[in-house]
Amino acid sequence: MTPDDLARLAPAGHYMALRIGFAFPMEEVNALPQAWIEHYTRSRLLLHDPVMRWGYAHTGIIDWTDLRHQDPQGVLAMASAFGLRFGVAVSVFDDNADGQRSLANFSRGDRDFTGLEKRLLLTYVTRRHTEMAPPRNLTAAELQALCMVKDGMRLKQIAYDLGVTEGAVKQRLKNAKVKLHANTSTQAAAMARQFRLI
Repeated sequence: MTPDDLARLAPAGHYMALRIGFAFPMEEVNALPQAWIEHYTRSRLLLHDPVMRWGYAHTGIIDWTDLRHQDPQGVLAMASAFGLRFGVAVSVFDDNADGQRSLANFSRGDRDFTGLEKRLLLTYVTRRHTEMAPPRNLTAAELQALCMVKDGMRLKQIAYDLGVTEGAVKQRLKNAKVKLHANTSTQAAAMARQFRLI
């Protein structure tokens, strides 16, 4: 699904927080109206938002209308005043001890989402969540090299400290970049740290 597809499915805007760790998501996409973002932030609505509360406690997909009875602060009515009249929330969770969650909200101003649209959005968020899962096939040597990159060490110093050739270090970092889908060694080290692998 492309950004254009998302814009067609959710013309009033969308928000995604992918792979939320201890406090922050690995990736956050906020394509909601700027006026709503400012109002939401200024009014500290996150604490009262029934959509976000549902997302942290459940998995699957739900229509915002099904959450109106859980909205004593009127957050959904406020959202409607900003053009976000109809919406769905999606929540995906890894069912394991280190489980991470991805949350998404999609909105329209004209009508409810169809069953097909809801299935497409749930599939999309699930796919993005799965794609961003930490790889489990990094070797101890690759993780050690990434840890040294994270500490700011240069290739020559890493090779010296490990007692291997620079070529061996380059290969370890190349393998790690491929497994992490990273463009640079620094990016790979940052991702490994975010995944709590190093």
